Amino acid sequence: MKKEIILVTILFLMSAFAFAQTIENINYISSYNDGLAAIKKDHQWAFINTNGDIVINFRNDLVATNHDDGEYPIFKNDRCLISKEKDGISYFGYIDIFGKTVIEPQYLNALNFVDNEAIVLVLIKEELGGNDVLGKNIVNYKYYDAVIDNNGHVIQYLTPKGFNVNLDKKYLRTPPKITSKRISDNLYAVMDENKKWTIQKINKESDFQ
Repeated sequence: MKKEIILVTILFLMSAFAFAQTIENINYISSYNDGLAAIKKDHQWAFINTNGDIVINFRNDLVATNHDDGEYPIFKNDRCLISKEKDGISYFGYIDIFGKTVIEPQYLNALNFVDNEAIVLVLIKEELGGNDVLGKNIVNYKYYDAVIDNNGHVIQYLTPKGFNVNLDKKYLRTPPKITSKRISDNLYAVMDENKKWTIQKINKESDFQ
């Protein structure tokens, strides 16, 4: 009987150690947001829950942004910024709390969500016509400040004229700056080339996609 008790105790301790998760050699630990905290090891980030369990494993596509207490990735409205490089240019998208990509990296820049809305730079390709000599179409690229919902649907474009952009890593070494900001639940401010602000009211019942 005594041997059986000892065996049960050993098995219990082995089981407890097997399920306990110890995370070592962490370079940075953020505060909790939406129940998750970002942790950094070397050049990769992961997320832990309030029990200290890793819920999103270490990866190198999470985007760190500035906060009052440091610079780290953050979940807001169950969305976290990610980036992916293509032809030397960074594109931004979002994952959910399970680590699944829910908005593909497609924006030239993007901000964290606030009240299920985020400001992004939407890239639009314009066909300008064909070149008979070269035998190919001539295209132009523009980006627009826009407000999206947490599914990636455009709620409203904030800069209707857009900005021309050269999709070449020699000219686009860093993401273009977002010139808009949210000032209330349905108001956004947009800065023009003269550094003057225009206030726009968002029509949330419209779909501008």
